Amino acid sequence: MMEEFKVSGANLKQKIKDILREGNVRRIIVRNPAGRQLIDMPLSAGVVGAALLPLWAALGAIAALATDYTIAVERDPGSSVTKA
Repeated sequence: MMEEFKVSGANLKQKIKDILREGNVRRIIVRNPAGRQLIDMPLSAGVVGAALLPLWAALGAIAALATDYTIAVERDPGSSVTKA
C-alpha cells in the first residue's frame, strides 16, 4: 500500500519521524516538486537509531532547500495504520 504526503522543507524531518513512529513502513521515497526522487530508503522491520543516521543527514540537507516535497510511504500489506 502506497501513501503520499505533501510537506514543506521545514516540516520534512518531523513528518518522516511521525511516519516511522506509526510503524509498518517498508520504504520511504522523497520527491521534489518536479517529481524527481531525492531519497529512496528501503526500511526493514526494527530499523532504529544509528541505522537511520544516513537518512537524517540526507533529510537535513534537502530540507535546507525550503521547498515543497512529496513523501511516498510504502507500508506492509495488512497494515491497520490509516492516512493522516
